[in-house]
Amino acid sequence: MSNRILLLGAPGAGKGTQSKRLADAYGLEHITTGDALRANKDMETEYGTPREYMDAGELVPDGLVNEIVDAALADADGFVLDGYPRNLSQAEYLSEQTDLSAAIFLDVGEDELVRRLTGRRMDPETGDIYHIEFNMPDDEEIADRLVQRDDDTEEVVTDRLDVYYDNTEPVIEHYRETGDLVEVDGEAHPDEVFERISEVIGEDPSDD
Repeated sequence: MSNRILLLGAPGAGKGTQSKRLADAYGLEHITTGDALRANKDMETEYGTPREYMDAGELVPDGLVNEIVDAALADADGFVLDGYPRNLSQAEYLSEQTDLSAAIFLDVGEDELVRRLTGRRMDPETGDIYHIEFNMPDDEEIADRLVQRDDDTEEVVTDRLDVYYDNTEPVIEHYRETGDLVEVDGEAHPDEVFERISEVIGEDPSDD
């Protein structure tokens, strides 16, 4: 049976980076809530369509998100799930719909999360993302035009983390209590984090 991986972690923990790498290495679908909603924005549900909420700039209700993600999982022959579930209600729904191969929590301290997120810079011409400490462009012209996005300021980052702790910490506790949670040190080098996740999955991606 194909791997069904859930990656959990705060904004800045590296979920996106590791999810893409896992998807490539193991031949899995990388499923995010945003991608699933955009791909199915006209799907009819009892809550309406995602487009109705997205066009109005409103929060998509849990019930609709659940249905959209469930449809995406049903179409996938193995997946790595990134950014869902965001709260306990979604986690309980997911448990009813599928059996996970692993629920992996990327554990990163708040100081490190703030450092990673506030250090991000964007090239306004290309949309490419860099970091003042880890990944600056060699081209000085590009480096000079980089800007900090509004949602990467310390004030906004702190607010985002507060929302995460309020909503998603209970999800982590849910998987910890069920015995499914595996914690991985997300502050290590990305290559080392990937190796540890691969050990949890129990397969060598080079075998695929």
